[in-house]
Amino acid sequence: MTWVDDANAPLLTDLYQLRMLQAYFAERIEASATFDLYVRRLPPTRNFLLACGLDDALRFLEQLRFSPQAIARLASLGPFPGSFLERLSTLRFTGDVFAVPEGTPVFAGEPILEIVAPLPEAQLVETFITNQIHLQTVLASKAARIVAAAGSRPVVDFGLRRTHGADAGMKSARAFFIAGVAATSNVLAGQVYGIPVAGTMAHSYVQAHDDELAAFRSFIELHPDSVVLVDTYDTLGGVRKLVTLSHQLAERFRVSAIRLDSGDLATLSRAARRELDANGLRSVKIFASGGLDEHSIAELLRCGAPIDAFGVGTRMGVSEDAPALDMVYKLVEYDGRGRTKLSPEKEVLPGRKQVFRPLRNGTASGDVIAGAEEAIDGRPMLVPVMRGGRRLERGTLQAARERANRDIAELPASCRSLEAADPPYPTAVSEFLRERQARSITAASS
Repeated sequence: MTWVDDANAPLLTDLYQLRMLQAYFAERIEASATFDLYVRRLPPTRNFLLACGLDDALRFLEQLRFSPQAIARLASLGPFPGSFLERLSTLRFTGDVFAVPEGTPVFAGEPILEIVAPLPEAQLVETFITNQIHLQTVLASKAARIVAAAGSRPVVDFGLRRTHGADAGMKSARAFFIAGVAATSNVLAGQVYGIPVAGTMAHSYVQAHDDELAAFRSFIELHPDSVVLVDTYDTLGGVRKLVTLSHQLAERFRVSAIRLDSGDLATLSRAARRELDANGLRSVKIFASGGLDEHSIAELLRCGAPIDAFGVGTRMGVSEDAPALDMVYKLVEYDGRGRTKLSPEKEVLPGRKQVFRPLRNGTASGDVIAGAEEAIDGRPMLVPVMRGGRRLERGTLQAARERANRDIAELPASCRSLEAADPPYPTAVSEFLRERQARSITAASS
């Protein structure tokens, strides 16, 4: 099994990046460049995106170096001369990075990250940076919707087995936690990131026993505070067997919840709640799972289903309704001059930027994408996170989670809805930036 690590991560790139790098070196095109990473348009099912993945991007930049093994691999490809490989062996990232902190809601056209560095360095890192921020922003944005649908009820991440690979399985747990998910079933993610871990039991455990009641008893004796899965055969029959066990165990019965994983969850949860309450088990909660997403959770709660927590897997783990973003990394300035593109529907705003978010009575009223030189009313969203190739203050996962909770709450109610915001959250481009764009277009067309 091959893993991406600090030694081989520079090779996790597109071949054309390296070919452009060779050309830049040969032509001595190595002045300072600025690249913006942003999303051109939001998916129809998203009113905002939740920025995530910056920590991994900065780690990559800080650790960037081509190991002897990486250089040997490039040499084996054939077209790269020794002089180019020698340059690569000493290459380090020496630039500055400005970014919105993780857990910040962002909108179409707004830079999530801006890199200012010598052109070869800034070009080389495009693939890895985009890969990491794209994945984690996709997943955090989906999780934010599911957390919003659940309201005050905890959501547990069950998605590991169906995420698209081991790296996605780790990064998804982190992104979900930032978005407000309470815990993950992923034990390794819990260890690496300090995220709470949670789990119940599988149907196979019950099936492996000759008797469902015996299975419950054995499991509870080992794990007294268990969440017991009751729908292997007959959901209400499973609940009644648990009630029988509660009478038998008396004060030793400490089951925290039952789990419903199939069927009509609204009807079954009501019937299960009645059965539990009638037998003095009001403290036993109901945990629901099984193909859930934000819409099914919202519907369950709308109809009054007495469900206390949710386990969400596949539809969150792969962001089923919006698995990809139109995320791009574009050159906006080189050697002190703004750069643009004239391609239809692929507008590039030239020069370094800042995004301002004013609040009116505690609610965000609309963002302005401006030049970095401008001072406009509102909170500046892009902050310096790296200088000269060195990270500045390192934020914590908990701080990102708290930021997401606070900043999402500041958005208009229509933006936080599961339905398409009408009208969409307003974003504008400053007059200064439009004038600079016009000058750049004139220069590029002449």
